[in-house]
Amino acid sequence: MILTKLSLHQYTIDLDRLLPVGKQRIDERHGLVLCATINSGTDERTEQVEIAPLSGIDVDGHQLTGFSQHSLLQTSAQLSEYLAALYQQPADKLLDFADTSEQNAIAYGLSLLHAKLMGSLDGHSLEVRTIPLIYRNQDEPLTAVAERVAALANNIHAVKVKVAQTSLEDEIQLIHQILAIRPDLKLRLDANRGFELQQAIEFIACIPIHAIEYIEEPCSRPADNPIFYNAIGAPWALDESLNDPHYQFEMQAGLCAIIIKPMLLGSLQKLQSLQHLATEHGVRSILSSSLEASLGIAALSRLASIMTPDEVPGIDTLSAFSQDLVQSTGKAKCLQLSDLQLLLALD
Repeated sequence: MILTKLSLHQYTIDLDRLLPVGKQRIDERHGLVLCATINSGTDERTEQVEIAPLSGIDVDGHQLTGFSQHSLLQTSAQLSEYLAALYQQPADKLLDFADTSEQNAIAYGLSLLHAKLMGSLDGHSLEVRTIPLIYRNQDEPLTAVAERVAALANNIHAVKVKVAQTSLEDEIQLIHQILAIRPDLKLRLDANRGFELQQAIEFIACIPIHAIEYIEEPCSRPADNPIFYNAIGAPWALDESLNDPHYQFEMQAGLCAIIIKPMLLGSLQKLQSLQHLATEHGVRSILSSSLEASLGIAALSRLASIMTPDEVPGIDTLSAFSQDLVQSTGKAKCLQLSDLQLLLALD
């Protein structure tokens, strides 16, 4: 299987509403689409993958922090070098470059492209399962959030709620309002390391603990998370901690889940190794998006059905995108490769 055609494209998609990146907000998403064709002499197959590091500028003109360590420009530059070396080479060479790249978005994208070209994702239904994301926009009244909660379908039994964004009082009120409207909901809270230890304890003490499925990264100092659990008994999950290049899985008191964001973590092999370690310790693995467009979300949905079939992935961000990307979800406009900026073409 030889890589006979390679092309790299860049997209920009405006968002219909702001999306949270930690405590920051973005109003557009930038990324790349890598397209490859393999030829075995008799058969030909073409696949595309989205490669979109979570970096860039927020709505206030500040650099996004705490997520991808490389800019889109750095990613496109390294990919262009790799593609020149991969052209007319066996498809398995994609895995060699995925293993050696220091950029996790590239490692993930190349390994995913190999899996798609080899048909490893074929036959897995694209059943879209999501946990709705609830967050309060700046200066938005609580009544607007309440309306979104009231509009949730009856078969939705869990939501993800961004916390540690505003005042403790407002967020405690928000949680109680959500549960007053839908007392059956389980809450996946996401603090993005926004609380000091005592704040996290006080916050959880003021809401019904039975309604909490877990809270992601409750404390600004990750070392405080087990202390938080011992003090209040609320299970917690790791998210940003996994982005640390020196992170090694370690079981800790109260750790119940790891939130795996492939675009930030690296190759499929790395993801699977981390998942196996977590499973051995009874810790759940939940796949989650890094605010990809529809092409990336479709791949995540398929991966989740393979890697974590019993878990609902965290991919409820597409509704904010004004356009689809290659893979249509029914929006009025679906960008095709011809609509994107061509950065490199080898054929």
